[in-house]
Order: sequence, then C-alpha cells, then structure tokens
Amino acid sequence: MSNWVDQASEAVAHNNWAQVVECLQEQLQRQPVTEMTEAEIAALIDFGLSVLELGDFQERWEIAKVFPVLGGAMIAPLTALIHSEQAAIDSRWFAARILGTCNDPAAIQVLATLLQDEDEELSAIAADALANLGTATIPVLTALLGQEDTRVLALQALAQIHHPEVIPPLMTVLQDAQASVRTLAIAALGTFRDRQIAQALVPSLKDPVASVRRAAISSLGSYPDLADELPLVDWLAESLWDINLSICQQAALALGRLGLDAGIPPLVRVLRSPYTPPALQRDTIRALGWIGSQAALTALQSLLLDHSLAYPFETYQEIVETLGHWPDPALQAIATQGLLESLSSLHLIQHHPQLRQAIALMLGHLKQPQALEPLIQLLADQDDRVRLHAIVALKILDAPTAYERLTGLQTNQNLSQELRRGVAIALQEW
Repeated sequence: MSNWVDQASEAVAHNNWAQVVECLQEQLQRQPVTEMTEAEIAALIDFGLSVLELGDFQERWEIAKVFPVLGGAMIAPLTALIHSEQAAIDSRWFAARILGTCNDPAAIQVLATLLQDEDEELSAIAADALANLGTATIPVLTALLGQEDTRVLALQALAQIHHPEVIPPLMTVLQDAQASVRTLAIAALGTFRDRQIAQALVPSLKDPVASVRRAAISSLGSYPDLADELPLVDWLAESLWDINLSICQQAALALGRLGLDAGIPPLVRVLRSPYTPPALQRDTIRALGWIGSQAALTALQSLLLDHSLAYPFETYQEIVETLGHWPDPALQAIATQGLLESLSSLHLIQHHPQLRQAIALMLGHLKQPQALEPLIQLLADQDDRVRLHAIVALKILDAPTAYERLTGLQTNQNLSQELRRGVAIALQEW
C-alpha cells in the first residue's frame, strides 16, 4: 500500500480525525478512485467510517464530502453503520445523508426502509435524501404510500420532487383518512398547473377539516392561467361564506391573487353584508387592491363614500391605504379623486381625525397635482396631527411647488385665520 495509508493509520492511532480527513482529501486529489486498488479503496472506506463514528461535527461534515466519490462501493458499509446498534445516532444521520447522494437502487432501498425507523429525525433525513435523488425514487415512494406507518414521510418526499410523474400517486391520497395527508397532497399538487388537478381539488373545498379546505383554496387561487377554462371564481366565492372565519379570509385573498374582475362582485357582497367581521372586511379590501383594475378601484371608492355603510375605523383606514397604494400608475389619478371626495364626506371624517390623517398621507404618496390645494386646505384642520400629516404629504407630493405656494399664501389677506395659522406652521416646519 502507498504511504498515505500509513499516514492515515498513524493519525487514527492518535485520534487525530482532522488529520485523517486531510490525508484522505489530499490523496483523492492526487489519485482518483478509479486508479486505486481494492485494498486502497477498502482502507479509504474504513478510515472514513472511523471519522463518521468518532469525529466531531465538523470532521464528519468534511468526510461526508469524500464518500460520494466511492459510488456504489460505499453503500454496504454505510448501510451497516446505519443499522449498527452501537453507532451514535449522529453517525447514523450522516451516513443516511451520504447515501442520499448515491442514485443507486440499493441506496434507495436502504433509505426507504429508514422511513420506518423509530428515530423520527433519521426518518426525516431519509425522506429528504429520497426527495433529493429525484424521479428514480418515485416507484419506491409510491409503494410506501400504501403503508400507514410510512405514508406521511413518503408523501413529504414525493412533495419535494417537482416532476409530473408524482401527480398520479399524489392524487391517490386526496381522500385519505388522515387530514394531514390530504392537506400535504393538496399543497404539493397545487404547484402543478393542470386542469385535471384543479378539478380534482374542488371536492376538498367542502372537506370537514379546515386545514384541508384552506390548502385547496390556496392551491386554486394560484391558477389564474386556468381561469378561462374553469369557473375558479365561482368555486372560491362559495368559501367566502364558510363557517370558519380563517377560511373566508383565505378565499378572499385567493380571489385577489387570481386578479380577475369576475371576483369583484362576490367580494363586494361580503363588504356590503352587515354580518362581515372587521378582519374579513380588511382582507377583502386587500383582495380588491390586488386585483388592481379600474373596476376594483371604482368598487372601493363606492364603498368608501356609501353613507348606508357603517364600518369601524380600521376598515375605512384599510380602504384609504389601499387606494393610496394603488398599483397601476394609470389609475392613480382616479384613486386620488376618490380620496379627495372622501374629505368632503361628513359621515367619514367628522368624527375620525385619524382617517383625515391617513387620507392626507395617501394623497402625498399618490403624487397627483390635483391633491396640492386640498392638502393645503387641510392645514386649517383643528387637529394638530392632521396638519402635520398634511405637511408631510405636501413634501412627498412636490416639495418645491408646495413651498412656493405656501410662501405666496403668506401675503394673502383673504385666508381664514385657521388656514393662515396652518400655513405659518407649515413654513416653520419646512
């Protein structure tokens, strides 16, 4: 044998595992495994196993990079280590991770048996390793789906393999007795864009377990590209009236993610219902903002100005902030006009100085010229915080123009006393 074996043996005798790792790494740089004798390969494996069993975390981490170059030769010794009752659990974990780098039927079978191991972390490592090996593991994992004690871990591994071949086995557990299995399968299937999958998820919208319904809603809400083929809005709209509030909120947000004008009427019905909780009101408003169309903008403005509605302050504030952050620049002038109209709506602003503050700030964010004069008029507000928000908004909107306008108003004798005082404060704050 070559000298490196003697050097590694001496390092082992002194329990110098870092030196063993360094010796093996250097030898592999000088001589590929294909040029080693069987005795040298056997020695390399023995040294590596010693490090796995007796080294510290860092040393095990480094030696784990050495094993993959051995290919199939490492499967049997690593399997023996994994099943050794004397081996430390940490060593078994590392051995399982290393096997996950070997795309070999024998390695796959060993990892599959580990899904039944009593150590939950070792089972989880095996599931991750199988997922990393890709499509080659699908037949084995599909078979394990049929066994109750391995179903969840096999499903978790399949869920990580984003390949069309996993769709059929995932579909087989949509009606599984375990809610956690149904939920995980739905979430995994939701990553594929397929008409048949979307249709298969519809019954799950009526599942007795909320987590399953939530997963189905989330998946269906990610299919805007199928909206022309399937009645996605109709399916999701029914869940807006679910007995579980969190499901209603999830449905509203899913309709928002679809970004379709067809989703606006069901969302508006929720906002017009006197029985809608504030939390659902706010999520429904966000959903309309995500749709982002002129129809959604018009709907929100109508709700804001409707005297027949009596929302809590937080709901009105959500509408104002949604209008103030409207995503389409082409519609921001319309959003600005809606906020300006709300300033003259007594039922909104008379008892809500905080709402006037929010409106002022959003007018600044929208940066539309028509908001300049109304913001200046807000400097006459009796509430100090409203005036301060108006000053901030003027600076955001167009600081040079606003300052020039305020300076010119200083000499205007026709200003009310309140506005004159507000202008003076603004100039002082500037």
